[in-house]
This record gives sequence, C-alpha cells and structure tokens, in this order.
Amino acid sequence: MIRTAFVVLALGVVTIVAGLPLLLYAALTGSIGPLYRAGVGSVLWITRAAGLRTRVEGLENIPARPCLFAANHTSNADPPAIVGAIPRPIAVLAKKSLFAIPIVGAAFRMSHYVPVDRGHAESAVASIALAAEKMKKGVSFLIYPEGTRSRDGRLLPFRRGAFALAIQAGAPVVPVACSGAHRVLAKNSYRIRPGEIVVRFCPAIDASEYSLDRRGELAERVHTAVAAALPADQQPADVASALDR
Repeated sequence: MIRTAFVVLALGVVTIVAGLPLLLYAALTGSIGPLYRAGVGSVLWITRAAGLRTRVEGLENIPARPCLFAANHTSNADPPAIVGAIPRPIAVLAKKSLFAIPIVGAAFRMSHYVPVDRGHAESAVASIALAAEKMKKGVSFLIYPEGTRSRDGRLLPFRRGAFALAIQAGAPVVPVACSGAHRVLAKNSYRIRPGEIVVRFCPAIDASEYSLDRRGELAERVHTAVAAALPADQQPADVASALDR
C-alpha cells in the first residue's frame, strides 16, 4: 500500500505543478507536444519508481501511418505500460466521466481524446464518427474492445462497435497483447506489487478490407491475434480448455 500511496501522491503533485502550466501553454500556443510528453513521461517515471517494469516486443509491426491499437485490458496498470510503449502520440476513446476530472479532462480534450457515453448508443456512434475524422487527419487511437477489465487476466470477448472506427477511417488495426498487469495491480484492488508487464505488438490488420456490416469479422480476427500472443494463463477460457484436452 505504500507504493499505491506514493503513486497517488506523485500523480497529484505532477498534475498540479506541471500539468497546469503546460495546459496553459497548450491553450495559448496550440501545441500539445510538451503536455503529452510530460504527461506520459511523468506517469512512466512514477510507475517505474513504484516497481513496475515494461518489456516491449514487436515494434516493427507498427505501420508508419495512423492506426488503431486494440489491446486487452486486465488492470489499471495496463494504460501506462501500453501508452508508454507506443512510439508516437496517441488518443483514446475514454469514458465520458473521466473528462469531468479537473485538469485531466482539459488535457484529454486538447490531446484529441474522444469521450464515449456507453449508456447511449447514438452518442457512442457519434463519438466513433468524430474519432474517425481525427484519424483521417493523422491521429492514432487506442481502444480496449473488451469494454471492461478481466477479473482473472483471461481475454474476454471483443465488442465489435469500436472497430467501426478503423473501418470508417480506412486505417490498419494493430492487435496489442498486454500480459502480467493483473498480477501487478488486480482488478478492484489498490495494492501495487512490483513486477514486469509485457506489451507485444502483433502484425497489423488492414481494416480497409472490411465493410461496416463485417466489423464483427474484423473484431474476431483481432481477438484471435491478441489471444495467440498472450501466455496460456491469459488466453480465453475456451481456448485454454481446448488446449488442456
């Protein structure tokens, strides 16, 4: 719990001391680069100081053009590991409630993050369309298509809706397999344990080959790629059962 307290306190201090001036700078100049780099760099330093290590594999699989990174989600330790591993600025489709957080919400908006209201289908569709327009202008996005964190680390089914983003933008999808994060910080737990998180980028999948009514097929293809890149104890339960037979 000492590690958890350190992370919370350090994030609060950095947000106030560095976040406010950089937010003002971004608002005055229109340049979000310093704000983004400081935000990601600070989170990475804080998590490393708390004992979290990240090993990155498959960077050669990331296309040079804007793309959609689709990752599994087991822990609140996933985002800093994955965002820190992606070698370019990215935006995220994030819960609408996060944008109400002081300073953080404003930084999200300036960084092209798009709020999603999961409780309203029409609003969610509009968010996807907005993100697609941003992708066409050069912004890469990160999504967590499971829609929630896995309790035991095993990969859950993917929701197909978010993949409409890649199809509308005609962008490649990079499957991302993140392993080990649930052992560092379990779901619904505040206790951080030292450990290694592995972020593995899989070969990109061309979403331009799919129409919107085939987004379910694209979701399944990405799901299969992520599952294959995860260790046995994080593969979907049905796959694990089949391998044990």
